[in-house]
Amino acid sequence: MTNSDFRYAHHPEDAKRYTTQDLRDHFLLPELFKKNEINLTYTMYDRYIAGGAFPVDQKVMLEPIDELKADFFLERRELGIINVGGSGKVTVDGKEYELGHKEALYVGRGNKEVSFEAVDGEQPYFYLNSAPAHKAYPTKKVTKNEAEIVHLGDDKYSNKRTINKLLVNSVIDTCQLQMGMTELAEGNIWNTMPPHTHSRRMEVYFYFDLEEGQTISHFMGQPHETRHIFMKNHQAIISPEWSIHAGAGTSSYTFIWGMAGENLDYSDMDKVAVNELK
Repeated sequence: MTNSDFRYAHHPEDAKRYTTQDLRDHFLLPELFKKNEINLTYTMYDRYIAGGAFPVDQKVMLEPIDELKADFFLERRELGIINVGGSGKVTVDGKEYELGHKEALYVGRGNKEVSFEAVDGEQPYFYLNSAPAHKAYPTKKVTKNEAEIVHLGDDKYSNKRTINKLLVNSVIDTCQLQMGMTELAEGNIWNTMPPHTHSRRMEVYFYFDLEEGQTISHFMGQPHETRHIFMKNHQAIISPEWSIHAGAGTSSYTFIWGMAGENLDYSDMDKVAVNELK
């Protein structure tokens, strides 16, 4: 079963007046993984889709959702998958791809059947992102060893981290989708510091590897009008093009960033000094 909900885009002037619950209703994706289901959110920010596939004891199929008005899900789209659980299998038009923990798969436009299932009694959690595509590129698996690795931050500022660029144009061909994974070093809590915006792209953050009982405060909003949302493990949040996107946890964690929009330039960002935030 494939379920979906819908989120409109929001003007930053409107977002200034949102209550805590309004922010959560409009931007937070609170429950991505439900047993033997695929749960997706279709957002009007670059028509991006984010969600999760959670096969427990049966195969689950990626079905076209109403918002697409398509005969099959990838008729006009590309798909990125990162497994954040135990070993699992993705089958794309009859070809099988086994994904281990923190391995990724890019699925190009035009593939008609995509399914997900567990392997050898393990429990995979397939995190999914999708964007409109103008061209069909080959389906390809990407492991952490094949990713472009960048080390950033410093223990002094509690933001020492490793960025794994998995589904990006320096590693594979995509139309506009980009996905990667940032792992914080033990004892570090800040991600994406100093913060930035990028008006040419929107973004979705998905947090995982968070210890039981801990929390993450995700910061968003315009640099002069920031807001925060407290989040749990396995939750995601939509980041509009006008919004910063940064977070701090009560313990270390990992997060996946996914982007789509005007270009594929990872470094295309408008940086904000930390002492200029309001």
